[in-house]
Amino acid sequence: MKSGRREREGPQSKGFAFPDWAYKPESSPGSRQIQLWHFILELLQKEEYQGVIAWQGDYGEFVIKDPDEVARLWGIRKCKPHMNYDKLSRALRYYYNKRILHKTKGKRFTYKFNFSKVVLVNYPILDMANSPFFLAQNHFNGSTGTPDCSPEVRGVG
Repeated sequence: MKSGRREREGPQSKGFAFPDWAYKPESSPGSRQIQLWHFILELLQKEEYQGVIAWQGDYGEFVIKDPDEVARLWGIRKCKPHMNYDKLSRALRYYYNKRILHKTKGKRFTYKFNFSKVVLVNYPILDMANSPFFLAQNHFNGSTGTPDCSPEVRGVG
């Protein structure tokens, strides 16, 4: 931890290790200002949501196992009680043009992050070619506090 970064790797790892900053929203605790892709990463790293959303297949690929539950959790986080999967998937499609993530062809409810694009969009000063932050081949799960308006999404209660 000399460089001030922590990389986490969970027990079911296969694909990548990722520094903590990639999982933290650019907002203060208690704020509802979080991007959907950050929220998805939060769910993916928490073991209690493995039945709802999980890493799968290729590097950065994940499957939404329970679309209605993911939408409900997103609605709770954003304090939007009428959130549903149609609305959430529309928000996910917004990230296609930004190349933050894309739909995996032929696989229902399956998407893939373009992590190098996520880093370049949010941290353009980083040089990905020489970055020690990305270690190919180790998916991970962990836990972290999350800003939120609901104890349920924080894992409390």
